[in-house]
Amino acid sequence: MSGIRRDFFVTGTDTGAGKTLVSVALLRALRGQGLAVAGMKPVASGAERTPEGLRNGDAVALAAESSRPWPYQVINPYCFEPPIAPHIAATESGVEIRLEPIEQAFRTLHAGSDVVVVEGAGGILVPLSPQLSFADLPAALGLEVILVVGLRLGCLNHALLTAEAIRSRCLRLVGWVASQVDPEFTRLEANLDCLQRGLAAPCLGVLGHCDAPDPDRAVGALSLSPILQRGRRS
Repeated sequence: MSGIRRDFFVTGTDTGAGKTLVSVALLRALRGQGLAVAGMKPVASGAERTPEGLRNGDAVALAAESSRPWPYQVINPYCFEPPIAPHIAATESGVEIRLEPIEQAFRTLHAGSDVVVVEGAGGILVPLSPQLSFADLPAALGLEVILVVGLRLGCLNHALLTAEAIRSRCLRLVGWVASQVDPEFTRLEANLDCLQRGLAAPCLGVLGHCDAPDPDRAVGALSLSPILQRGRRS
């Protein structure tokens, strides 16, 4: 990566767009480039009770792709059991999601890796508290943004609004991935062309519909060159 430190925030047009699959594939592909990687899910709602405590499936998948083992609480500082909006889950648990614990966990991962891939939940404007949303994390942590567009009816509006929200906050959208979540989605090429023109960022890959997540297939569909070759804004 030309000696330039790059860390990424993966967000989506909505829930179920394919953020975890893309994040896992990014980690696996970057690791294949000889880089030490770490995955992070700062806030997760929807978890199972285990003897070790609550565990979120997305966070577990990211941990499995990291180059070294990390304490679960570093990968996923805030974990809630019900699969509902994170700020509502936090309120019901009597917890306030704060930026400081997330920053501390990220610094730990940052110090022990070459690249950290941070996955959001839902979309970029999902609230975390009355004062905080996922949109605050890339700026606070110094992350460049990768957008996963869930290809389904309505995705053009969702994608363009998301890109507008990203840029209005002076965040850097460095690429996007198209994920065909709806197998019946039609006019694929016309929609991709519209996205390419409207998002004004390189397409890193198009993931075809798959009944079960296939990280190896996703790795093969991704192109890392646009994000590895461009320098970070100072």
